[in-house]
Amino acid sequence: MELKLGKNSILCLNTALEEVQNCEASQEIKLPDGMPDIGQILSAWGQVILRGKEWRGDSIAFSGGMMVWVLYAAEDGSGEKCIDAWIPFQMKWDLPAGTAEGTIRMQCLTRFVDARSVSARKIMVRAGIGVLAIAMVSSSVEVYTTEEGVQAAELLRSVYPVRLPKEAGEKTFLQDEELMLPDSVPPIGKLCYYRMEPRLQDKKVLSSKVVFRGVTTVHTLYWGDSGQLSSWDFEVPFSQYADLNGEYGSDAQAEFLLCPTSLDLELDDEGHLHLKCGIVAQYLITDKQPVTLIEDAYCPGRDLEIQQEMLEMPAILESRRETLYGEGTIQGDAGTMADVSFLPDFPRQNRTETGVEMEIPGVFQVLYYGEDGLLHSGSARWEGSQTIPADGGSRILAVPSPSQPQAVTGNGNLLMKAEVPMELVTTTWQGIPMVTGVSLGQAQPADPSRPSLILRRAGEKRLWDIAKSCGSTVDAIRRANNLTEEPAPGQMLLIPVP
Repeated sequence: MELKLGKNSILCLNTALEEVQNCEASQEIKLPDGMPDIGQILSAWGQVILRGKEWRGDSIAFSGGMMVWVLYAAEDGSGEKCIDAWIPFQMKWDLPAGTAEGTIRMQCLTRFVDARSVSARKIMVRAGIGVLAIAMVSSSVEVYTTEEGVQAAELLRSVYPVRLPKEAGEKTFLQDEELMLPDSVPPIGKLCYYRMEPRLQDKKVLSSKVVFRGVTTVHTLYWGDSGQLSSWDFEVPFSQYADLNGEYGSDAQAEFLLCPTSLDLELDDEGHLHLKCGIVAQYLITDKQPVTLIEDAYCPGRDLEIQQEMLEMPAILESRRETLYGEGTIQGDAGTMADVSFLPDFPRQNRTETGVEMEIPGVFQVLYYGEDGLLHSGSARWEGSQTIPADGGSRILAVPSPSQPQAVTGNGNLLMKAEVPMELVTTTWQGIPMVTGVSLGQAQPADPSRPSLILRRAGEKRLWDIAKSCGSTVDAIRRANNLTEEPAPGQMLLIPVP
């Protein structure tokens, strides 16, 4: 006789693709008429902009580019000049065959910007970006179950609270602000370059909405009234919400990836800065869900065959933030610091016996006035590492965030320090044994020599295992021993045998 089992479908999101792709591009920049010839390239910077992302059936695509600025010393001795340009980027990721259309999440990083002069009027710029692409599709997990009160067999029902990815979406918003410098810093005469970095401070799922707030740090490098370069960071707060497709309880959580979609900073004739920028906040909603399934079955006094499979689902094990601390050293005697920046890269992941070792590369850039009064630049690479505990079936999503470093001078060196915040999300295809079919065989004849009551000392086994091995039931053992929970190790048990 077949014991009929039903099925429950658990809806969730499955990650079809999660991959970092690096891309490089070069572009020649010609100086416009009116700008002096190039004497020496001093430094170059970049800001990645996400213009679009597209699902193309068998692939997903990134379109955007990098705003670049190149600072050079004029050959005629008229001082430093800055020229900007746009370098477009197109990237594509192939999807597994048969992947249904879903949701794309992306994170972009500036990896490097190099510049060199090819003539007195031309600059060759080489830029590199890194893009993390995540493709998520709707899926369902089938769980075999049966109604309570089935008497034909003893069934071990287990409940597993599993955190599952439930919904992904995005909210695009604009910031339009007038930025004011404090009186304690030099006023702006002319902008050199600028970049932005949005970061979250708080996020929460409230029923059918996700609310989040944070700040956009706008880093500026500019010439003051004295003609020297100075830098300043503005912080522009934001507070937003997005409507969700479903309703969630207090266990729901949100993970975000923030990407700039536009950036414009203008200085008007009165010396006021006007910021216009766009940000796409790409969210993933996860929620705890109790998964009830049949883990084992038997029938006292009767043959029974069971079919089992491993129930696998994309469970979120942990979400947290780690902060690494990077350092770099450049030889030089600095009189006045003009600008310092740090570009972290996506980490390389190496599986070890104890977890996953993260190798996080990065580059420091510094611009300073030396004791000779001239502007100098330098760069230093940094390699950080950290091991994250994880089992062999886990996958770790690691997203670094750029931060504003600090630089100090001493003994003929410039020492640069930076905090490197890392958002870590550990997921796994959690495998749970699940009964998918039960066949009841012939009843076994009773053994006349078998006692109707067995006396046994409890060990480390569960009541289920004791009852199954003795041909009894969990309910019968509980009633005979007045138990409301598992027995203590060493406790003597009366085990009724039918």
